Amino acid sequence: MGAIDSPVLIVIKDSLDEIFGAFLSHPLRPSETFYGTGETFLFMLHPRFKCFKWTGENSFFIKGDLDCFAIGGGSGHFGLWVDESLYVGRSSPCYTFNNCCLSETADFHIMELEVWTFS
Repeated sequence: MGAIDSPVLIVIKDSLDEIFGAFLSHPLRPSETFYGTGETFLFMLHPRFKCFKWTGENSFFIKGDLDCFAIGGGSGHFGLWVDESLYVGRSSPCYTFNNCCLSETADFHIMELEVWTFS
């Protein structure tokens, strides 16, 4: 497996000092449809730890374009959505991961964002 197909870890710290993110089975790329596998999951790290694995309900893992990227979905809601500025995000419960809102408020401001890849 080449670096181009390596899994990706996204970690976000918001303006309320909450830390959360996603592990992606595949890197972010522009896509008309959702892609990825059930290895993708969402998580919260601080102030509490919780992991949200694939429910099997749908396959809305990863989707990205030049305006935003989204992880998880169903009924018009994304588990994690980040806009093109990488400054504004939103988290909602979604069928893909049966997650709660990852941040204290549905809409959040990103103070720090790290992306790690694995080879």
